[in-house]
Amino acid sequence: MTVDRVLMLEDEEERVVRFRKVLAKLNPALRLLVWDTAHSMIAEAPAELHDVAFISLDHDLYTESDVDPGDGLDVANFLAEYPPCCPVIIHTTNSPRAVYMTGALEIEGWEVIRAVPWGDNWIEEDWRYLVKEILRRSLDN
Repeated sequence: MTVDRVLMLEDEEERVVRFRKVLAKLNPALRLLVWDTAHSMIAEAPAELHDVAFISLDHDLYTESDVDPGDGLDVANFLAEYPPCCPVIIHTTNSPRAVYMTGALEIEGWEVIRAVPWGDNWIEEDWRYLVKEILRRSLDN
């Protein structure tokens, strides 16, 4: 299976820059597609649900331009309506909602991996490790 993209729900631009740097070091051929609201991801992601290496979802979203940006659980429930196509990393500090997101996806057969945003370098260390393993497994298949 050839993969060429990563889908992400993330509202903090500083984090997005860090995610992009990590991904570029691991596999510069992968394109990172990022949405900062659940509603925009739900509207646009169906066209992107092919050749996906993995999806990474935050839960709590705050944007100045959108009064109600939705949240990661909205996206998890949306994805649960589709056949599983790749692993999903849940990267939120909101542990109770991470449990709901995980349940919504796992009950429909999606593989879910938790990345807990802990410490200053969790993207460069923990998230990177998970992504490296996902990419390694995709090469083995």
